[in-house]
Amino acid sequence: MLCSAKLTLLRSSLPPLGHSISALRQPKIYCSQSQATETETNDDAPKAMALSFDFLGKKPYSPPSWASHLRPIPSHVFSLGHLPTPIHKWNLPNLPQNTEVWLKRDDLSGMQLSGNKVRKLEFLMAEAVAQGADCIITIGGIQSNHCRATAVAAKYLNLDCYLILRTSKALVDQDPGLTGNLLVERFVGAHIQLISKEEYARIGSVALTNVLKEKLLKEGRRPYVIPVGGSNSLGTWGYIEAMREIEQQLQIRSNGVKFDDIVVACGSGGTIAGLSLGSWLGELKAKVHAFCVCDDPDYFYDFVQGLVDGLQAGVDSRDIVSIINAKGLGYAINTSEELKFVKEIAAATGVVLDPVYSGKAAYGMMKDMAENPKNWEGRKVLFIHTGGLLGLFDKVDQMSSLVGNWQRMDVNESIPRKDGIGKMF
Repeated sequence: MLCSAKLTLLRSSLPPLGHSISALRQPKIYCSQSQATETETNDDAPKAMALSFDFLGKKPYSPPSWASHLRPIPSHVFSLGHLPTPIHKWNLPNLPQNTEVWLKRDDLSGMQLSGNKVRKLEFLMAEAVAQGADCIITIGGIQSNHCRATAVAAKYLNLDCYLILRTSKALVDQDPGLTGNLLVERFVGAHIQLISKEEYARIGSVALTNVLKEKLLKEGRRPYVIPVGGSNSLGTWGYIEAMREIEQQLQIRSNGVKFDDIVVACGSGGTIAGLSLGSWLGELKAKVHAFCVCDDPDYFYDFVQGLVDGLQAGVDSRDIVSIINAKGLGYAINTSEELKFVKEIAAATGVVLDPVYSGKAAYGMMKDMAENPKNWEGRKVLFIHTGGLLGLFDKVDQMSSLVGNWQRMDVNESIPRKDGIGKMF
């Protein structure tokens, strides 16, 4: 059953996979099991029209009641994402007995400005503008989804963007090309500076962004620095707010669903900090499982602790999240088995996972379900799809052998032919 909810500004499209939960802030539009039509009251129509003008707007921020004791509380937030993102049943094969997996589609939070990074940038960009910044600096890997999202968000708000991108020593002096995230970054005019992985390892992201910040300050610019992945205590509010969104979706249209577990990829730490803190403090109380795709669990327990301490949360990171190593061969490096898994999940469910983050997290989750089915039996699991589709374009050479389903169309000679009949527009 295909069930969709549209506004004047397209918010999200729900895929035809099981039942859907997509509650909008104002107005609320519901997808019924018995109807594939949009339902909107006459009173809601003017609100829907007004809502389309909220995009890119800045507004005062009020936290969820259960997070009102955290400090500091952001004063404002930008509307950068198409939110709320849908939740739907994910018909994964070979699940343990009576296990349900649902999917939170944060990959549908936008197109150029998409994925989990949008939620962090809503708060970070509001602070940048409040401080009078005229440019943004951030840093990441050569195919960083965060850097691409930041470049787009900056241009939306009429700010210049400077990206420090980590690449191999062999490629650091070469044009980085136009593959995947790089294409969007260069299209929107981001200033790209390359650094080798070796130099990055010796200097670190904080020192590198400070070097560029000092250079821009001397040129009379007003830079605002966003850390790797947008993961600082302010960015953590993005997924605290996402937990409020999930709670509201469950309250409005859940068919009795209550999630026991939340599963998500972890690459820089801010997303899991916000989700874990929100689940712990809020109504959901789901167990959060974070599959880290770089570094190791001990590193992320310490890093998340720093983020929640920065919000004066008074909790121990090891009490609120379980972090599992899923980096495999290394960050952004995939085994053939992992890529085959991503392809098979797409073919089976229509959901395309990125190979760097959600692909590895889902692979790790399914592997653990196969090895320890008793731990998952009868549980309702919410998997957060954090986006990153453009990262697949960097893997085309590795993926080509997995997607050979094409052939030339065979048209029998008996089919009549006439020149000009097949008009080509």
